[in-house]
Amino acid sequence: MYAAVVRDFGRPPRFEQVPEPEARGEHEVVVDVLAAGLHPRVRSQADGSHYTSTDDLPLVPGIDGVGLLPDGRHLYFVLQDTTLGSLAERTVVDLRRSVVLPDDLDPVVLAAAMNPAMSSWVGLRRRVAIRPGAGVLVFGATGNAGRMAVQVARHLGASYIVGAGRSPEALGRLRQLGADATVSLNGAPERVAADLGRAAGEVDIVIDYLWGTAAEAAIPALLTARRDRSRPLDWLQTGSVTGPTAALPSVAFRSANFRLLGSGQGSVSTAGILEELPALAGLIAAGAFTVNPSPVPLSEVERIWDLPRSSDSRPVFVPTRL
Repeated sequence: MYAAVVRDFGRPPRFEQVPEPEARGEHEVVVDVLAAGLHPRVRSQADGSHYTSTDDLPLVPGIDGVGLLPDGRHLYFVLQDTTLGSLAERTVVDLRRSVVLPDDLDPVVLAAAMNPAMSSWVGLRRRVAIRPGAGVLVFGATGNAGRMAVQVARHLGASYIVGAGRSPEALGRLRQLGADATVSLNGAPERVAADLGRAAGEVDIVIDYLWGTAAEAAIPALLTARRDRSRPLDWLQTGSVTGPTAALPSVAFRSANFRLLGSGQGSVSTAGILEELPALAGLIAAGAFTVNPSPVPLSEVERIWDLPRSSDSRPVFVPTRL
């Protein structure tokens, strides 16, 4: 069979022939991969930079996808850490880490939406209890996951949503997805801080995809803008686009009711994540969220890997008909 193969962490995967996979465990089955998304998590897996990465090569990247079972049923699956990922014609799936899908669901749409939606969906259901009427700031809302987070927050009961990001074009489209206000993170730091304080100083939850220097500036700005600093502010850390570390003053934790916690692989149990899959897949299947997939033949993996990334669409690899 053919797959995208990483043989050097410094180079894009190549479309190559590899041995057929074999199911070995009691709950394992080989599935035909119908669609697999090119998520940031997949990119970091392929370049060895993700915190779960090992030095094992060669590697077929890919962490999830939509597959076809031998009996003709469709399923969405999440793979364990493995060197045989979903960017392949076939892969091995543990049925305990999957959910059966309706036959009429578009696999490309689901493969595009599940991973970016899962970060905010799991975070708001497993890490922070969002209350009806809550205010939410999506910090990094112009990326694919941030755009989904705006929609997820609205679906889960948020009444006021602020989207913050750098792309003017993407910011302009956030209101169509459910944002009540937007803040540009471009410009002088003092102006950005003031804009964040005015628009989001009273939110209850921040979903943060940026971290790094962006969070260093935003956290003090939001806390000092709050009329009542004893009112809780939960900062849900889900990504690190602007840097893996952030220096925070200790006074941020002493002078306000500020709670910082993460949501990702390890902070939520595998069982907890899997329990969330059916409901989220059902909503995507029902058209509850706006999704903009960009299907690409798997044979094009090397060509498109390093192309500029769109902020509002998600590449999805589909089988190549040879």
